[in-house]
This record gives sequence, C-alpha cells and structure tokens, in this order.
Amino acid sequence: MKATVFNIQSFSTNDGPGIRTVVFFQGCNLRCLWCHNPESWENRPPPAFLKEKCISCGACIGICDARKSENGVINHSFCKRCGHCGDICYSGALAYPCREFTPQELWPLLSVDKPYFQNGGGGITFSGGEAMLHADFLAEMIKICRDEGVHTAIDTAGHVPYEWLVRVNPDLFLYDIKASSPEKHRSLTGVDGILIWENLQRLLADGYKICIRVPCIPGANWDELPAIGARLRKMGVEDIEALPYHRLGEGKAAWYGQEGECFNTPTETEMAEAIKSLKG
Repeated sequence: MKATVFNIQSFSTNDGPGIRTVVFFQGCNLRCLWCHNPESWENRPPPAFLKEKCISCGACIGICDARKSENGVINHSFCKRCGHCGDICYSGALAYPCREFTPQELWPLLSVDKPYFQNGGGGITFSGGEAMLHADFLAEMIKICRDEGVHTAIDTAGHVPYEWLVRVNPDLFLYDIKASSPEKHRSLTGVDGILIWENLQRLLADGYKICIRVPCIPGANWDELPAIGARLRKMGVEDIEALPYHRLGEGKAAWYGQEGECFNTPTETEMAEAIKSLKG
C-alpha cells in the first residue's frame, strides 16, 4: 500500500486546531480555476520546469524522445513522467518533488513533530490534491496516529464515495465548499458539486466533526457566497471558516506548462462582507 506525497509542511497553524504538520498527497479529481497546487492534479506529474534555471544544455532532451520538439524546446505535453530527466538535470531546472511512501515509511517523518502536537494541541492534517483518493492508505495512517495519540484532520472537497469518508474516519473533516449551484460549481471546478453537498449532509447526520471551509475569490465564486451561507445554515452548520484567496500559487502553473487563471486577493472590507454573507 503506497501513496505519493509532494510536500510535508511542519508548523502550520491554518489547517486545523493547534500546531500541525500537513501532508500533501498527489492526485486530484477537481480542476479548480484558482488551484494553489496545480502540481498535485496528476497522480504522477511531469517534473516541474523552472525556466529561469535552464542552461539549455539539452541533456534532458537527449535521454527522452518523447520530450523532443521541432525547435528543440522541452515538450511537457508528451512527458513519460519517469523523472529520469530530473535525475540528470545539471542546473536543477527540472524538479521532481514527489515520493512514494507506505504508511510505515511515512509515519517516522511525521512523528518527529509529536512533541509540538502535544504541547500545542495540534496534530496531523492530510491534504492534497485530494487526500481522500488514497482512502485505504489514509485509513491505515489514521489508525497509526490514533494509536500514537495524535489528532488527525483531513482536508477534502468531498467528491468521493461516502463509504470512503466513513472508512477513513479522522478526528476532524476540513470540508471545502466552493459553490452552491451545480452549474456554477461545474464551471469553477469541473464537477457539479451534487455529491459534495450530499456527502456533507450525510456526515452531519452521522455526527462527524466537521469544519466547513469556503474559499472567497472575487471574480470566481464571490456571487455564490450568500447562497452557500444560506444553504449551510439551513443544514445547521455553524462552524464556517472563510478563506481569502491568495496569489502564492499562481506561478506554479507555468512550471507544468499550464495557464493558470489569476484572481484578486480580497481586501479586509471585502472579507468582512464575505463572512457576513456566509454566516448571516
């Protein structure tokens, strides 16, 4: 049983209660226009191409016919994703940060932060990508954490079979809600969101601990915020966290030959309005 991880971030204070270590899993079944981690979309992505570090030595093209193009430029569209080009890149222009783990291999890397969890009331958050695409792996990790007395949270968009969520059973779900209407949800994320809302209703009915997190993005889902808030209140949800859009991930899209969309970070006044729309 293995899963691919592209980042482990210690001392996070924004992904659940207390001081936390966040594990970012590879693979996602949504395509959010504002995605901060586009490198997480594919189960095994091509190496990131850091253009500013490239010295045009041609070594990467020389070992992979699939990467050749007529003008000699590196072609990411046909990358075989083996990572060998990154292994021989002299300048570090091709970076392949992902690594596969078993639960038993991953736990020692996380357990070093256990004293901080115990002193700060924190724990481990599993994120992505979409962490729930690795349900069996997560179920085993949750068991290990529980045996070790470590609090667990899963950051999920909820677009997976309900049985997967129940099987994993963390201490806390950080549940992302991005839009209310199916049409708007599809235009923003690639899926209509119906399963996401249905799963939320079932988790609430079954008594799971949930924190709803709503990204607030002018020009994307801003007009949806009042409808999201009204719908959540009707479901009896009180724990709603409004997340202002930030632009830290915009440059990543170019690393993978993608064209990311840019949105504006909301002002403090706009965020106050967003929170009022969500909480009524």
